[in-house]
Amino acid sequence: MENQVKQAYEAAKSLYAQHGIDTDEVLKKLAEIKVSVHCWQGDDVKGFLNKDGELTGGISVTGQYPGAATTPAELREDLEQAFSMIPGKHKVNLHAIYADTDEQVELDRIEPKHYENWVKWAKEQGLGLDFNPTCFSHEKSSDGFTLSHSDPEIRKFWIDHCKASRRIGAYFGEQLGQTCVTNVWVPDGFKDNPVDRMTPRKRLKDSLDEVFAEKLDPKYHLDAVESKLFGLGSEAYVVGSHEFYMGYGLQNDTLICLDAGHFHPTEVISNKLSSLALFTNGILLHVSRPMRWDSDHVVIMDDELLEIARELVRHDLLPTTHIGLDFFDGSINRVAAWVVGTRNTIKALLRAMLEPVDALKSAELQGDYTLRLALTEEFKTYPFGAIWDYYCAQQKVPVREQWIAEIKTYEQEVLLQRDKSFV
Repeated sequence: MENQVKQAYEAAKSLYAQHGIDTDEVLKKLAEIKVSVHCWQGDDVKGFLNKDGELTGGISVTGQYPGAATTPAELREDLEQAFSMIPGKHKVNLHAIYADTDEQVELDRIEPKHYENWVKWAKEQGLGLDFNPTCFSHEKSSDGFTLSHSDPEIRKFWIDHCKASRRIGAYFGEQLGQTCVTNVWVPDGFKDNPVDRMTPRKRLKDSLDEVFAEKLDPKYHLDAVESKLFGLGSEAYVVGSHEFYMGYGLQNDTLICLDAGHFHPTEVISNKLSSLALFTNGILLHVSRPMRWDSDHVVIMDDELLEIARELVRHDLLPTTHIGLDFFDGSINRVAAWVVGTRNTIKALLRAMLEPVDALKSAELQGDYTLRLALTEEFKTYPFGAIWDYYCAQQKVPVREQWIAEIKTYEQEVLLQRDKSFV
C-alpha cells in the first residue's frame, strides 16, 4: 500500500505541476490549518454540569447509538481516537457545560479551575481549545430567553455566565499559546408573532455591551457572535438575527459567526464570505450540513462544503478565518461522525488548494468564460485523491477507508463496554 500511495502521488504531482501547482507546498500549507472539532458530537450535547437536564433552546439530537461518552475522561478518550484518524493538529471546541469538576457550580460562577483537566490534556495532545457559553438547557432559559430576557435578574445571570466564559477562553489561550475563540449564541425568540421586536434586541445589545466590556488580549482570545434564522420554539422571531449580529460585529470589531445551518434553506454561507471579509478582521465558521434547515448532519463533501473551501482559498481568507464544526448525530457511531466530518472538511480545503486559481482568475478577467468553465470542469476529475492519500500517510493516519476497521475495533473494545446491554 505504501508504495502504491507514493507512486500515485508522484503521478498526480506531475499532472498538477503542469499548471504550476506545487503539491508539496500545498501539503505544507494544509498541515498548518486547524479545524476546531466540537466536543458535543460525542455525547449528544448533554455535558457534565447538569447531566439529567433536558436539551432545550431549539436543539434536538436524534438516535440512540450505543457508546455515548458519559464522563469527561470518556469524551477525551473518544476525541483522542478520532484525532488519531484525522491528519494534522487541530483544536477542540468546548461548551461551558463540559466542565470537568466534582464541584457543584452554577454557570455564572464557572472558573478556569473547572476546566483545568481539559487544559492539561490539550497540552499533552498538542491541541488548542475554543469555548462557548451554554445559554440553553437550564431552568433560567426555560422560557426561551437569556441575554434579552425582560427580567433583569435572569438577564444578569446570563451576562455573568458569558463574562465568566470569556475569562475561561482567555485562560485557554494563555495556557496553550493558541488563540481561543469564545462564541456567543443564544436561543432567544418567540414561537408566535411578537408585537415588539425592537425592545428584546435593545436588551440583547445592552447585555452584549456589558459582556464584552472587559478588554482581553486578542493574542490569546477573540470574541464571536452567532445568528440564527429561527429555531424550535422561536419559529416566528429570533432576537439575534443575522442583521442584528452583522451590525453588532461590524460596529464592535467582533468576529461574526456564520453557521451553515442558520439561514434560509436557499441561502449558503459560501456566498457571504467575500462580502463579510471586506469589512471584518476575521470570520468564524460553523461548518455543518443542514439537510432540512438546521438539522446539523455530519459534514459530507457536497457542493456547499467545496464552495466554502474555494472561497477561503481563492481569496486568501484562511489566515483570518476560524473553521469550526457543528453537527451532532446520535444515530451513528459518534467517533466515526467526527472522523468523517473533519476529514471531509480538510479534503475540501485540499481540493480547493489544488485548483489553478490564478489561471481561472486571469481567464475571467480577460472575459474568456469558455476557458474558465472548461478548466474548472476538467479539474473536477484531477487525481486529488492521490494527494489526499499521500497526505494521510505522511501524517501517519489511516489511508482511505482503513480507519473504518479501527473504529469498529474501538467500538467493540470501548464504546459498547459503556452500555451494559451490549456487554
